[in-house]
Amino acid sequence: MQKMILLALFIVASSYSSCSKKTSQSTGNTNPLPTDSMVTNDMSLWRTDADQSVLLQKQSTTLSFGSTTNSYPNVDVDSSQIFQSIDGFGFTLTGGSASVINQLPAGSRTALLQELFGNDSTSIHISYLRLSIGASDLNASVFSYDDMPSGMTDTALTQFSLGPDTADLIPVLKQILAINPNIKIIAAPWSAPVWMKDNGSTIGGSLLPAYYNVYARYFVKYIQQMKTLGITIDAVTPQNEPLNPGNNPSLYMVATDQAVFIKNNLGPAFQLAGIQTKIVVYDHNCDDPGYATTILADGAASAFIDGSAFHLYAGNISALTPVHNAYPAKNVYFTEQYTSTGGNFAGDLLWHVSNVIIGSLNNWSRNALEWNLANDASFGPHTPGGCNTCKGALTINGSSITRNVGYYIIAHASKFVPTGSVRIASSPVVGLPNVALLRPDGKKVLIVMNSSSNAILFNIRYKGKWVSTTLPGGSAGTYLW
Repeated sequence: MQKMILLALFIVASSYSSCSKKTSQSTGNTNPLPTDSMVTNDMSLWRTDADQSVLLQKQSTTLSFGSTTNSYPNVDVDSSQIFQSIDGFGFTLTGGSASVINQLPAGSRTALLQELFGNDSTSIHISYLRLSIGASDLNASVFSYDDMPSGMTDTALTQFSLGPDTADLIPVLKQILAINPNIKIIAAPWSAPVWMKDNGSTIGGSLLPAYYNVYARYFVKYIQQMKTLGITIDAVTPQNEPLNPGNNPSLYMVATDQAVFIKNNLGPAFQLAGIQTKIVVYDHNCDDPGYATTILADGAASAFIDGSAFHLYAGNISALTPVHNAYPAKNVYFTEQYTSTGGNFAGDLLWHVSNVIIGSLNNWSRNALEWNLANDASFGPHTPGGCNTCKGALTINGSSITRNVGYYIIAHASKFVPTGSVRIASSPVVGLPNVALLRPDGKKVLIVMNSSSNAILFNIRYKGKWVSTTLPGGSAGTYLW
């Protein structure tokens, strides 16, 4: 009887084995069936390396959450701690940027703008732009929107015209808005019209108090005329780099003068015209945060002010946090940093990702903007005396387009962090500056820079589990899960 039972079990087992083999062969799958212990890919990584061998490239490495302990340092991400909302990432669309983009063949221009501003998998999803009100130093020539012959004025602003920007900037901007109608735009003047200034020059000088009210109406006209073209200006600053009177164009404006202009003229003019555009103060370097706090301390001015904006050609990015802490109801923005023709890819990637992206966000900025979007092979156009060492994110030479380090600096954030995301907590780790964000769709983003020259193994810990990963020395990584 026992032999008969054993024989029956052998026949059943043989039949199951044969059936299993046939199933495996019929599906072409020779791997074992999935089990609870099998590795899954829980996280994606995009990387840019210092030697440019990898440029914003999605990695094929499997990154799985587990619970096996190791001795690697930990980046702890905590989505229960929520900080500021994020408005976006991008560049200044200078007049020069627009002109070189507009010179591309139509098909190439369309493809490039889709790559920059689109929302598909091949785009980098730029979500924020800065414009100059009139010319910046990266225009081919200097102009305002109300230039008059020497000795003449136009206090009624009857000669106001966007004319110089209708050739390139506005057409390119309209194409961008057709791709992303929700892109946010902040605008700043480099100078008031010369006839409003005390030195009669496009370089330096101060705004004459007699023209404060006229200049406020100049802003109103700009915002209204752009609106009629379908372009909404989300925010303005009263002056780009108000403590830098040596640029062409430029205007010198101390903090107390800016406070007076806002509370007595610009704010009331916006209010009277029903303009919702935000007023953001300062728009200059982190070495003088007192400029912003001086204005914010003026209650009458502060009532019209949304926040303050910073650059980082001097000072430390940590200066943004005391400004936020002193006035937590006011927003903080990071609006400009350039990459130089004398820089190198590895050094610029390290410094800018660490400071402009990770540093500004960890210090309460709602955005992070690099300087000019594009220029030509000679780093033009620029005004006489304007910046001739500013390297665009793109170099456009005829129909050829080169993507420079600025492109990858911004793309490591813009491609993965949409408007409406929020910063969440992440722990500092020596050699691995990082920032974490929670997207509206619930996905988490961790941007990490390996600031050392050697590869670092580390864990990303979230809700009691962790992923072990590595970044080569000098590499930027964006993790998404």
